[in-house]
Amino acid sequence: MVKYIFILFMPILLMSNTDFALAQEIKEQDKSKSALIIIDIQNFYFPEGMLPLFEPEKAALNAQQVLNASRESNILVIHVKHNASSGAEIHELVRPKENEKVIIKNKANAFVETDLLNFLNKNNIKDLFLCGMQTHMCLEAATRAASDYGFNCTVIEDACTTRDLKYVDIRVNAKDVHFSTLSTLNGTYAEIINTADFLRKYNK
Repeated sequence: MVKYIFILFMPILLMSNTDFALAQEIKEQDKSKSALIIIDIQNFYFPEGMLPLFEPEKAALNAQQVLNASRESNILVIHVKHNASSGAEIHELVRPKENEKVIIKNKANAFVETDLLNFLNKNNIKDLFLCGMQTHMCLEAATRAASDYGFNCTVIEDACTTRDLKYVDIRVNAKDVHFSTLSTLNGTYAEIINTADFLRKYNK
């Protein structure tokens, strides 16, 4: 009786192993077409800098987790930094490795007057994960542009942050700026996830 049970279930076990291997292969293929873009996590946005944001350390620590998971999963990593006379260094929490691409820009949109688009196309990238500073400015500009260029964009919202804004006599707090920006991106230009979502998918 035991022999018949073993023979009956053996094909099912083999099928399961095959499906698992196929799923792993697809996952690896997806990663080879994916890139993480970390935008402007630079020293001038931290408390001692010239334009401190709302809780930049918290966002940078989440970005660090995303960066580490991306490196471990062999996802292409791209760092973007805005040209500035002071505090322009990329923050130590997300410091690039020597072999990682660094884009230096002078405009809010990381695609303007840089080789970012060419670099992505050269590496056959289709899917982008984006995070960084500021949510309503350079992060949003890059996400909208990337989507318009045909990339599938995902923004990691808690690895981004911004600051209070003022228009005439109306002050908008940083959280409202952050989430209103994400709400305009969500579903049209990008999928919005958090760090935990990313780690569940890609962390080994």
